[in-house]
Amino acid sequence: MRASEPSSSCGIRDAIEAEAARLLAKLNSDPSPEEEAEICEWIESDPRHAVAFAQAEFAWEAAERLKSAAAEITLPPLQQIVSEEQQRRLSRNIMVAAAVAVMLFIVAAIVTVRTFSGVDRYETQVGQMRDIALSDGSILHLNSDSEAEVRFTDNGRKVRVLKGEASFDVAHDKSRPFDVEARSAIIRAVGTAFNVRMRPSIIELTVTQGTVTVHSGGSMGRKVAAGSGAVIQPRSIDLTRLGPKLIDQRTAWRSQMLELDGETIEQAAGEFNRYRKTPILIGDARVSALRIGGRFRTTDSREFLSALQMSLPIRAVDGEDGSVMLLYRDDEPVAESNDEG
Repeated sequence: MRASEPSSSCGIRDAIEAEAARLLAKLNSDPSPEEEAEICEWIESDPRHAVAFAQAEFAWEAAERLKSAAAEITLPPLQQIVSEEQQRRLSRNIMVAAAVAVMLFIVAAIVTVRTFSGVDRYETQVGQMRDIALSDGSILHLNSDSEAEVRFTDNGRKVRVLKGEASFDVAHDKSRPFDVEARSAIIRAVGTAFNVRMRPSIIELTVTQGTVTVHSGGSMGRKVAAGSGAVIQPRSIDLTRLGPKLIDQRTAWRSQMLELDGETIEQAAGEFNRYRKTPILIGDARVSALRIGGRFRTTDSREFLSALQMSLPIRAVDGEDGSVMLLYRDDEPVAESNDEG
């Protein structure tokens, strides 16, 4: 085998990144509409291409911020604050720092391209949910404190989940795959329904209808069918079989409900805090491990707090800022009577 032929996943990834850099150079040289269409077609032809650009998007934005910050920096005349020797040393350091900043900007520009130009952006505030009808007939559902970008072209349909949680009812269109991008993951569907939740270190996928294909980083694509889910990390995809009860629990937010099935109080409070502007706090370690079940409205955490105090040794104390502190309730035993006769 010739050395120039990629013989491993690393070689394939390098080839994709090299092609992305070549196309970026073409994009930055005032391309014709036909060349722009070719670039978009390459990006949309393979989820790994989209993943490469998605991973580089952060670098691009960071470089943009660095460039803006560098442009805003002003310094007083050097002779006012330093000696002549210090001036030479400081000037040399500034020139080195500026060169590094420029190089970082150039490197970021080489490995990425703005694939989400001309996007529609949707977001929700804490406690708010939205159902958005997209132009292709699909529906985007956004949970509390969530944000997504949508870009449709003649060749494909792309949604980027920037934060929070989103659910999708995808209109069938075999000629235009529906790609949902979340961090390093690309979830591709044609006509199906699924839920994507961005947790701190993983992406949680739940498929309720049809089948999707999942790519993450350089990992091989995995198919996830209805009734199953996946835990997605930057370089791994772990499939899980989900029962109807767990699927209902994960998607209950669509009905503004929160289902608990033996979660700890710490976990339950964390779920309710997604919908509250002021948090539920735990003020006693003994409270954290207690467990609770039930179905509660996301819009009424008071119902949840009342259930806690009625069924568990917990006392809820309201804070002046609207927060709630959960404390362990030490009930004093009733004294026994010693009266005789």
